[in-house]
Amino acid sequence: MSSPQLGKLNEENEPEEEASQPLNHATVPAMASETESPMRLSVSERKKVKNKKNKERKKKKKKATARDAAAATTHSVESQISEKTTSSLLTLQSMAVSTLREFLVESLEESPATMVEEAWYGLRESIVIYEGKPVGTLAAMDSTKEPRNYNQVFVRDFIPAGLAFLMKKPAEPEIVKNYLLKTLHLQGREKKVDNFTLGEGVLPASFKVSTDSPDGKETIVADFGGSAIGRVAPVDSGFWWIILLRAYTKCTGDHTLRERPEVQKGMRLILKLCLSDDLDTFPTLLCADGCSMIDRRMGIYGYPIEIQALFYFALRCAVQLLKPEDGGKELLERIAKRIAALCFHIQQYYWLDFKQLNNVYRYKTEEYSHTAVNTFNVMPESIPEWVFDFMPSSRGGYLIGNVSPARMDFRWFLVGNCIAILSGLATDKQATAIMDLIEERWDDLIGEMPLKIAYPALEGDEWRTITGCDSKNTRWSYHNGGSWPTLLWLLASACSKTGRLLIAKRAIELAEQRLSKDGWPEYYDGKTGKYIGKQARKFQTWSMSGYLIAKMMIENPNNVSLLSIEG
Repeated sequence: MSSPQLGKLNEENEPEEEASQPLNHATVPAMASETESPMRLSVSERKKVKNKKNKERKKKKKKATARDAAAATTHSVESQISEKTTSSLLTLQSMAVSTLREFLVESLEESPATMVEEAWYGLRESIVIYEGKPVGTLAAMDSTKEPRNYNQVFVRDFIPAGLAFLMKKPAEPEIVKNYLLKTLHLQGREKKVDNFTLGEGVLPASFKVSTDSPDGKETIVADFGGSAIGRVAPVDSGFWWIILLRAYTKCTGDHTLRERPEVQKGMRLILKLCLSDDLDTFPTLLCADGCSMIDRRMGIYGYPIEIQALFYFALRCAVQLLKPEDGGKELLERIAKRIAALCFHIQQYYWLDFKQLNNVYRYKTEEYSHTAVNTFNVMPESIPEWVFDFMPSSRGGYLIGNVSPARMDFRWFLVGNCIAILSGLATDKQATAIMDLIEERWDDLIGEMPLKIAYPALEGDEWRTITGCDSKNTRWSYHNGGSWPTLLWLLASACSKTGRLLIAKRAIELAEQRLSKDGWPEYYDGKTGKYIGKQARKFQTWSMSGYLIAKMMIENPNNVSLLSIEG
């Protein structure tokens, strides 16, 4: 399979044919069976056989050459880090990316076993070096498209990459440690968007290594939302940072990192942002649209399930990481109260199964009392038609997308539901029902390429009103019902915790049919995820790392212990 986007190898520059070698006893039987007795073939037939063998030898030699060149380039990058200037290093990294593309093209028709090697190779080539140390991974390495911000380290995107390095045998925790410390250092910078100063605890959405300073030295440029689509600060960055810190601690047994004064201070600043007193009557976090993985206008403003589940997860991780000294004891007490309130709120008001759907359908409105059943005064007429067909009558349920006064967003969001399972926010019964729903609605939520980030897609007037006619989030594309291979890691982790590994295996097998051949795209479009996304970058790092984690989770389900917290 060839791909013009990946840079097709030039046939005119192919290596010359190898000289014919004398046959030995091992090769004669194989060749005889393949050519049906060469002595009885005509001259033209013998030429065809010879040409066929030469083509096979050329193909093998080309693949070996690409792999050797890739290995040599990688070694060259590593050996010259301490000797070359930063500009030379960037040139070498560019050479490595080009070699990677050629290597992946040659491997497109390989088996799933080779996909793992290919994904590891791609993940390593994406590593970003700062002052001689690995500090993260690029978002994507697609040189056929304008880089925009895909040549940066995204705090969110690195999470599956970091977990992959922790889960592999033997583990490679150094890059995770460097990443945690570097992003923490960036937290201390002054953060301004226009003339407004952001909270002290905010972590960046992304950062990049730059050499644009007058002296040519390496510097790190961070984006706290000022350059992002819609200028929204990432609410989830701090939560993911705490979750990865706990995973690092559990993997390495190294408590010295989390005990450092600057790390303890960083955690306290993140949590104080979320635990500060305000006028809200709910324990959930009030958020703007575009504050999470869905970083564009998609109608998730308010109290989106993804942020609430991550908030709960981070609070539970913080209980295990925070020290009681220096104000930590008071903070731990506040965390304990918030955990209890948040857990009740989500389980009580976000849960939807067939029985609860029927209850909402029969709600009375305008109830005035603390005994009101329709707590948020939701109008039954606001229930969308699709949800009645989507909800199985026998088994299955899920945590809906959003709950606020007079509003229930009935859409399915995979990240929030899987995080709820891993963090213990969902009860055991609810976790089982979520996995049941995925099985019952396989064609809708998995389709031809896993996994739907949200279901269903917004269409027509609803799409125009909610997204503002966003041309990137058209129906069944990108965040609006697109299929994201990176989410395999969350599904496999949730499957491991609930003992439903067959679901994860089935999804992985689907991904293996196309993911490598398509060049590891960021996302797929279409109701079943049939088409490569219209603006999807290829060689997307978290598509590779998400696949790797899913494979490692199947091979060793105990890997889920790095993430999972029991209820």
